[in-house]
Parts: sequence; structure tokens; C-alpha cells
Amino acid sequence: MTQMLAGVVLILVLPAWLVRGRHGVAAVAMVLGVASIAVTIAVWLLGRWAEGDRWAGLLGLVELAVLLLSVVISLRTEDGPRCAAAAWTACGAVALWLTRFAFIEGPGDMLTVFGFGSMLSLPTVLIGLYLRGLDEGRKRAVVEARRAQRLELAHDLHDFVAHDVSGMVAQAQAGAYLASVDPARAVAMFERIEQAGQRALASLDRTVQLLRTEEGTGRSPQPGLSELAEVAERFTASGGAEVRLELPDQPVPREVGGTVHRIVVEALTNVRRHAQSAHRIDVRARRVGGWLELTVTNDGRAPGPAGRPRRGGGSGLPGLAARVEALGGTFEAGAYEQEAWRVTARLPLAGQEGPEQPGALMRTSAGAGEQSG
Repeated sequence: MTQMLAGVVLILVLPAWLVRGRHGVAAVAMVLGVASIAVTIAVWLLGRWAEGDRWAGLLGLVELAVLLLSVVISLRTEDGPRCAAAAWTACGAVALWLTRFAFIEGPGDMLTVFGFGSMLSLPTVLIGLYLRGLDEGRKRAVVEARRAQRLELAHDLHDFVAHDVSGMVAQAQAGAYLASVDPARAVAMFERIEQAGQRALASLDRTVQLLRTEEGTGRSPQPGLSELAEVAERFTASGGAEVRLELPDQPVPREVGGTVHRIVVEALTNVRRHAQSAHRIDVRARRVGGWLELTVTNDGRAPGPAGRPRRGGGSGLPGLAARVEALGGTFEAGAYEQEAWRVTARLPLAGQEGPEQPGALMRTSAGAGEQSG
């Protein structure tokens, strides 16, 4: 008769699992644990099982497995006092299961019961907590990855969209003047304004698309050194200062090239905003041993009162400094030779070492080439 009680807990598994969505997995473990303890007490009262009862023992082992599995799932998916109470109840039921076959007589039997329960429950609890730690670690990693992606997108907006928009403003100011003096040049100027607006809109569209997606897998490759010539040509064509480029002939790591591109774009944007009197901007990127040394110098720094450097700007230069330092390099920006302003960065090439190129090609925004000393 009492052997029929061995299947009570197993019968309750399905209905308890079906309602887990409303009450949680901890509630399932609690219900199964209480039911198992109730069966144990009923066996005490009605008569203990014999050690040779095969079906009672087999169903009991399955019951133990169900209880321990419920503890693992509860600890993995939930937290708090309710989860702890459910785990204690289920583990207590596991420890008491052994008493269905024999009376507890003296401290020795108590130690046996405690050891049996601990041997099964302690690894189960540790496994549940370990799995929960892995899940929480993955969640934190996802949060950090999304946060890093948002910061990267913010840098993209600042570096590229702000550059195009500032160019549009400068060209619009020049176009307003040319409209009355040279209408043909004004038309060309307005065409360049339209192109800059299209580029800015394209950058915004890509950013919005990335923000709408769950994963950042569709991100396009970041620009590098090869795109700087076009940037310099557009800058000069917009009526700004002449940009002279000196770039290394050998390739550089993608991270280094992308950082150099960002630094140059930010420097040109700042020239357009704060040093409109500049006539020439020298951009030099040279390999020196295992490093890439970049300098961006303009001759039109706008000094403040009493010769103090200009103030203002946003988070562009600090953000670039943090990016360079993250790559293991150094970054500086400040006054240089009276009215000039210089941005300097030194970036490690991470194994891409090569001999210095003393005769690197000097390329200007107009496409002319000459040898630099």
C-alpha cells in the first residue's frame, strides 16, 4: 500500500511545471519538496518500505533526481528569500528520503541521513549557483557590449556627422557671399553643400539602423588612412585651408588606421570651427620603429586674451585621447609656435614594425605629389 506513495511527487511534476510561468520555478521546487516531505511522513505513519522493494526504490531515485533538478533550475533562474526557502525545502526532502526505509536510531543514523543529503544537495546547489553566475556574466557582457556600441556610435556621430555639418555651415557662409559676386562658383558651392548633407544623412541613417538592431553585426568597416585623401580634398574644396598629407606607404593595423582617421577628421573640424584664418594644415603620419607618429598642424590658431589658447569645444579631443590611450599610445593637443595649433598622437603598430620611410610621398588636397625631407 505505502509503495503507491512513491509516485505522488512524480505525478505532481507536470501540473506544477505548467504553472511555473505564473508563480516561478522556485514555487515548483517548493511544491515538490513539500509533497516529498509529506510522502516521507506518510510512510513513517503507514509503515516503512523494505530495502528489497524495487519499484519503490526506482521511483524514489527518479523523485530525487526531479527534486535536485528543480533546485538547480530555481537557483539558476531566481534569487531572493523565496528561492532560498524552496532550495532548503527540496534539499531537506532529499535528505529525509532515506528514512523511508529505516528508523532513525541514535546519532549515527542522524549523521548518515545528514551525510546522504549533503552528498547530493551540496553539489546541486553549487551547480545551480555556478550556472546563475554564468548567466549573469553573459548578461553583463551583453550590457557592456551594447554600452560600448552606443559610445562608439556617439563617437561616429561626433567625428563624421559634425565634420560634414560644420563643412556645410562654412560653405553656406561662403555661398551667401559668392551668390552676389560669382553666381557660377556659388552654384558649385551649393552642390558641395548638398553632397555634404547627403553624407551626413547617410551617417545618421546607418546609426539609426544600428540602434534599431539587437546586435551590431551589420556594421560597415570603419574608414582608415586610405580615405584621408578624399577628406582632405573635400575640406580644401569647401573653401578651407589647404591640407597637405604625408602618409606611410606600408599598411598599418585597422585599429590604428581608424584612430588616425578620426583624429584627422576631428582636427579639421576644429580648424573649421575655431581657426577660420588658417591657410595651411599639415597632416603627417610616419612610421618610427614600431610606432606610428601623427601630427596635425594648422597655422591659424585663434588665441584668447593675453595669448591664452582658445577654449571651448566638446568631447571630441578627450574622447580621442581615451581611444589612443586604450591602444597603448599617447595623445597631445595644444599651441605650437606662436599662432599655430598642433595635435600629436603616437600609436603602437602591434607587431607591424617596419623601417622608417624618410622619403614618403607628400600628397596635397589638390592631388599634387612631392618628396618630403
